[in-house]
Amino acid sequence: MSDGLKIRLDRTLCDGFGICAKHAPQYFSLDDWGYASLIGDGTVPEEDRDAVMRALLDCPVHAIIYMGEHRPAGATAPQHGTEQMPPEPEPKGEDNEAISGFVR
Repeated sequence: MSDGLKIRLDRTLCDGFGICAKHAPQYFSLDDWGYASLIGDGTVPEEDRDAVMRALLDCPVHAIIYMGEHRPAGATAPQHGTEQMPPEPEPKGEDNEAISGFVR
């Protein structure tokens, strides 16, 4: 369970489409020319997550940046990478046309 998400707005990328303010007007305002500004520090509580994520996903120039999820104090992050992964197979020799001298 998270306490919400954190976003950032890169105003240098904004082209003034205004989609963010349409989806999440409590987090994005538009100036006189239609360019967005972030309202607040970018912390979005869980109840507003869907609206802000819709704004983020619909931004045509990707000016809204997902910074991550906030976790409650004392919560531990899920353990990834602890399971044993099988080794990658070795590429085949000269009969494999996909191998063309590039080194992995």
